Amino acid sequence: MSIPSRVEAAGLLLSIHPSPRALRHARAVGEVAGWLAYRINARGIPVNRAAVEAAGLLHDVDKVLRKRLPRDHPIRALPHGDGSAAWLTEQGHPELARLVANHSANRLVDEERYRTWSAFASREERIVAYADKRAAQRLGPMSARFADWQRRYGDDRGWGGAERGLAWQRALRLEADVCRAAGIEPNEVRRLAWTSRAMREAAP
Repeated sequence: MSIPSRVEAAGLLLSIHPSPRALRHARAVGEVAGWLAYRINARGIPVNRAAVEAAGLLHDVDKVLRKRLPRDHPIRALPHGDGSAAWLTEQGHPELARLVANHSANRLVDEERYRTWSAFASREERIVAYADKRAAQRLGPMSARFADWQRRYGDDRGWGGAERGLAWQRALRLEADVCRAAGIEPNEVRRLAWTSRAMREAAP
């Protein structure tokens, strides 16, 4: 077992043939997560940057796989995040499973899972979850990401008004925690440009 290198992580993503949209999102999350890990490490707080970058890039693989796997494949029956964790474990990278399993915004309104996650999530898990809430196709404010989810999915995520409010408050707490560790304000978050080279080197 080992954490994949940047090029290996890029190769894993390319191997499942993501759409251009999915690829742009994966790269954006991987680069935001990498930048946050770099900043937090620079402040003397230990973070496994390689794991954060790989998990950021690969966090949504189950969304891509759902369109390609047979209908009866077990991964298709798993909730979003858990499917990515299962696939990464199958690929020999169980050390990334925890980092991606609970990144989904839906976890913010799942009382049981949120309670456990908020109590025990590692710094790496929090970075990946937060990076996903800051990057759609590009880096933006978390409010824009939530507005985009509402436009695209409405109440299909099971969020009524109260649930949306709860998810937002919990996301704000996550943002405060990660940004405090990085010593920044949310509007200072940036991307660390590493995925272009990794993709070029991983391309078949």
